[in-house]
Amino acid sequence: MQQDNHNNALEDQIAENLRRAFSERAEEKVPDRFMDLLQQLREQDSPRNDRSSNDN
Repeated sequence: MQQDNHNNALEDQIAENLRRAFSERAEEKVPDRFMDLLQQLREQDSPRNDRSSNDN
């Protein structure tokens, strides 16, 4: 029983550390270069989507 409590406490601590680490990462600003690349992909994909919606 004591081992289970120890394992649960350890798992809780690990989970909290992971939440904290990922939370900090999620709040970081996306680099401008990455946003530029995403925009280029959207622009390349746009004409294809427009054509396919007109085919219906």
